Amino acid sequence: MTKALIIGGGIAGAVTAMALQKAGLEAEIFEAYPTGADDVGAFLIVFANGLEALRVIDAHGPVVEHSFPAQRVEFVGNGGERLGERPIAGAEQGTDLGPRTLRRATLYQVLHAEAARRGIAVRHGKRLVGAETVQGADGQRVVATFADGSRAEGDLLIGADGLHSVTRTLIDPAAPSPRHTGQNTVCGYTRDAGSPLAPDTYTMIFGKRAFFGCTLAPDGEVWWFANVPGTEIDRTDPTAVTPGAWRERVAAAFEDDDTPAAALVRATGDRVTASGAYDLATVPTWHTDTMVVLGDAAHAAAPNAAQGASMAIEDGVVLARCLRDAPDPRSAFAAYEELRRERVEKVVAASAGMAKLTASGATGRPPRQDGAQRGSEGADNWLTGYRIEW
Repeated sequence: MTKALIIGGGIAGAVTAMALQKAGLEAEIFEAYPTGADDVGAFLIVFANGLEALRVIDAHGPVVEHSFPAQRVEFVGNGGERLGERPIAGAEQGTDLGPRTLRRATLYQVLHAEAARRGIAVRHGKRLVGAETVQGADGQRVVATFADGSRAEGDLLIGADGLHSVTRTLIDPAAPSPRHTGQNTVCGYTRDAGSPLAPDTYTMIFGKRAFFGCTLAPDGEVWWFANVPGTEIDRTDPTAVTPGAWRERVAAAFEDDDTPAAALVRATGDRVTASGAYDLATVPTWHTDTMVVLGDAAHAAAPNAAQGASMAIEDGVVLARCLRDAPDPRSAFAAYEELRRERVEKVVAASAGMAKLTASGATGRPPRQDGAQRGSEGADNWLTGYRIEW
């Protein structure tokens, strides 16, 4: 094995390419879009487990440098009553390890800049339409075909092409499709908070009709998100609903609550973005002899656990280690699946449970301590305490 074709130039693609390079394999990234950094308005958290996986390939530094910490989460009921506070899982391990908040586009940009610094090539405008395994003089090879008519050949093909993965359907035409959870996630930013927020804290509000969270950036800007009930967003025309319309929808969901949520949303300009909330509980087939999926292409969790980016990062590093140590791609893929499937499906299930607890103010109280990221168990925490032995 000498060369991998990575389909998808997002977070998973960049991390996987760098991990493969560390493992001694050449990697080339093929991205469908002419440019990157999609979801420019959304933000996310990288937890200690994701940062430690990046540390394995010495790529954690730029992420820490371009993000800010969160140490605790406080819970607020729809009447404004304070329901409690607890450390965010992993926070006790030090702010350099997580959790760290940053825009999705920033994470994309810093990882791609690091990949470029290491000489990893990214080919834009390459939308995968087909792939076939051929028998070469030295064994099996995979040939990828793109919508522009071009082709690429390698020893293996890695589908890091996200929720609506083409690679997943090439591996298994009967593979399940992502499920829309009945909620959409809206993100926004405002400098007119009106009421002070505690630093290094996520404030989570259990509204009567929706769930709201916000945190204070070091420059004084408030970053907020809301999980609101709604139908699936039209993927062919995601701008059909304007930022102003999303702002009013979200504000209306909280206007009957006695909390700061509605005022924070209405104080926001047009820096509002929305995305559908999906999950993919289990994908029966992750690989063939020459192709494999990872990240959201193999398993997608609802956004409630905030572990999507960290799971994709872990996947890329574990897969690279398996490819380094195995005699052929199929053996490596089988080892990777054995190491990863139980963990990622547990995260998907935990996130789905959290989504039910917070949907439309289902409980009006913070979730119990026994779920994903709901406590602070240090290195023993099954989720954020996960470490990869390179």
